[in-house]
Amino acid sequence: MAIRVLHVATGNVGRIALSQVIEDPRFELAGLVVSNPEKVGRDAGELAGLDAVTGVAATADLDAALALRPDCTVYCALGETRLSAALDDLRRVLASGSDVVASSPVPLIHPWGVLPDRMIAPIEDACRAGGTSLFATGVDPGWINDLLPFAIASTCQRVERVRCSEIADYATYDGAPVIFDFMGFGRPVGDLPKMFRPGMLAASWGVSLRMLARGFGFALDDITERFEQEPAPEAFDVAAGHIPAGGVAAVRFQITGVAAGREVLVIDHTTRLRADLRPDWPRPAQDGGSYRVEITGEPSYRVDVCPTSARGDHNYAAIAAGAGRIVNAIPDVVAAPPGLRTPLDLPFNTARGVFAAALGG
Repeated sequence: MAIRVLHVATGNVGRIALSQVIEDPRFELAGLVVSNPEKVGRDAGELAGLDAVTGVAATADLDAALALRPDCTVYCALGETRLSAALDDLRRVLASGSDVVASSPVPLIHPWGVLPDRMIAPIEDACRAGGTSLFATGVDPGWINDLLPFAIASTCQRVERVRCSEIADYATYDGAPVIFDFMGFGRPVGDLPKMFRPGMLAASWGVSLRMLARGFGFALDDITERFEQEPAPEAFDVAAGHIPAGGVAAVRFQITGVAAGREVLVIDHTTRLRADLRPDWPRPAQDGGSYRVEITGEPSYRVDVCPTSARGDHNYAAIAAGAGRIVNAIPDVVAAPPGLRTPLDLPFNTARGVFAAALGG
């Protein structure tokens, strides 16, 4: 029997995730919730960019959608700029009896030690009340810096250091709130956005560092953060909008987990809006962008991940990877015991349902 799914939000991640929910025979789309009034009443197939009519019309009423009693909710609403509202949404969904897989808020990937107990406890209480579980993930933070390092390190006799990198050109990424509000592109150098305020990098990516440490069986003594900004040599336009001359056009930041006085876990991001900026910073393994996992140990590894897609460029492919990780986790999350779940709690997902769909099974 297909799992009945409620889908929330049709932005960059949500639209791709929704298309899989509609097309994947493991799932039945029970409802769709949107925040944009212009999308209300439109068919889910149209909003997913598919040539299909589902008969499911978008609504702005979350409570009415939950009354349909979905087995699981795919939550893709933006959480980074509306944390309190997103947490409130999730409490309502979980308490209603619907499990959740989510792309945000990012701290819920592994909130312990990042969010205060007063923010975690209501989510855990809602899970107990509804008999439900929640799994938040993505690409980065997400499987690139938790699932993949664990898989590679499982072949090592000794591990001394793990570095996970994203090296990408975001010129074609049209998420203006992320580009301008959260990451601060286009602002004067030194006019820091929310992401570079003290503690924010550690909060956003520290979830992955703490999960890595937990999975490897040790605790971090400290998490440090540092960043650099590079101005645009002249004005230019990107998909998200205009970058003035002198405005930030490239950033590099690192979040590092320290144990026993050594930097043992590192997440390193190089984000450009033009490929020619800061040639001394790390370069991707393919044009546009790639991910990299480097393990120092015995043996040592450098693994480059180069996502591509028939439906878009490297940015689309990366978003699709995060969306696929969320949707493919639905069966395991529905089967999991109540509570906040991480990759350390769920069985290894072989994407068995994806192959079954492709083979007509």
